[in-house]
Amino acid sequence: MIINGASLSALFTGLKTTFNNAFAAAPSLWPKIAMLVTSTTRENDYAWLANFPRMRKWVGDKVVKSLAAFKYTIVNDDFEATIAVRRNDIEDDNLGIYGPQAKGAAFSAKQLPDEIIFELVNQGFASPCYDGQYFFDTDHPVNGASVSNRGTVALSCATLAAAQASYGAARTAMRKFKDDDGRPLNITPTVLLVPPALDDTATALMTVDRLEDGKPNPYKGTAEVVVANWLTSDTAWFLLDTTKPVMPFIYQQRKAPVFVQQTAPDSDNVFNRAEYKFGAEARGAGGYGLWQLAWGSTGAGA
Repeated sequence: MIINGASLSALFTGLKTTFNNAFAAAPSLWPKIAMLVTSTTRENDYAWLANFPRMRKWVGDKVVKSLAAFKYTIVNDDFEATIAVRRNDIEDDNLGIYGPQAKGAAFSAKQLPDEIIFELVNQGFASPCYDGQYFFDTDHPVNGASVSNRGTVALSCATLAAAQASYGAARTAMRKFKDDDGRPLNITPTVLLVPPALDDTATALMTVDRLEDGKPNPYKGTAEVVVANWLTSDTAWFLLDTTKPVMPFIYQQRKAPVFVQQTAPDSDNVFNRAEYKFGAEARGAGGYGLWQLAWGSTGAGA
């Protein structure tokens, strides 16, 4: 192949098309548990999570909800995946190896939010959220009291008692959560998030008519099972409410993944290394939403 502006344009236009098609086709799991927040600056402040207003009977002056003294900021990070195209491969018309690489870059770019969000889940027992406590913790401050959204019981469908002590206890605790004014938050757990090791247990708990001890299963169909391969613990499991305007986790997108290329024949890369480049770039970050919408159990019994 003769290398000129037209041939380079045609080559990288084809790689961009391959990238875009593969990006559109790649699977993505994070929207099931997180909300998208579009960012327009270097960082976003989420102090408003601490004081979300609710409707009340209007008697006298309106009651204005002021932001609490909490500060919770999510700073955007830069991400990239870059591939070098050797000039010799273009001259020798040996370009078949670059289509799969373009698809691989697209797949990685599409799943970037999954990696960010599910790492937040993995770190939820040891990373703080907007109130300064760990996201899954036993002492979130609510109206002068400590409220827990953290457990240690293993997920089980072996007996009715075991199911009640694990999934049932978490579900009941979440439904009893209240705001700072003492009013129920109307939490409705909808997603049972588990690692592959708990897939069978969670699926059985949500689908069978009777538990292993033969007793009726009161939890059948009460939540959608979501299995995430990114979860690193084989015992930890999570119950989430994903029905509210604010979700348990936040994917903050500053710049969606885009195809980029460097094809100028007079660039240093071409002159010094005989390489052109293409790949993907993105900007974004993840963070914790409302802890009240999530329950996490280590499943380790302690």
